[in-house]
Amino acid sequence: MELPNLGKNCSFWQCNKLDFLPVKCDACQNIFCKDHYSYVHHSCPNRHLRDNQIPMCPLCSKAVPVKFEKGETADQVVGRHIDNDCQSDAAEMKRKKVYNNRCNVKGCKQKEMIKFECYKCQLNFCLKHRLDIDHSCKG
Repeated sequence: MELPNLGKNCSFWQCNKLDFLPVKCDACQNIFCKDHYSYVHHSCPNRHLRDNQIPMCPLCSKAVPVKFEKGETADQVVGRHIDNDCQSDAAEMKRKKVYNNRCNVKGCKQKEMIKFECYKCQLNFCLKHRLDIDHSCKG
């Protein structure tokens, strides 16, 4: 006893496998097997109509829109949002420069995290030049 009407063939052009539990794509209305039913696996031409996911920023809980037509991934867009636009405290701290105390000795480009002010001249110096004899203090 054969069952010739049982199952459908996959519409993906490289597959054409007979599947007994086929899935109909809700965007392009074609029939696919379990390996090709997702929009990405069968390169659905109408996936932009259905595959609309809006990721949320994990720091500020703001929705970050993704343009799938440009080939962007949600991770890339959320990462760019955190680096540039995010208003959360953690993102602000990440963008803030830590080493912003520059040494006042001519030619020294060292920057320190903590200020080392000379008690005589009240200028800021690096660890190497912090003592008054090391920076020729005139204070």
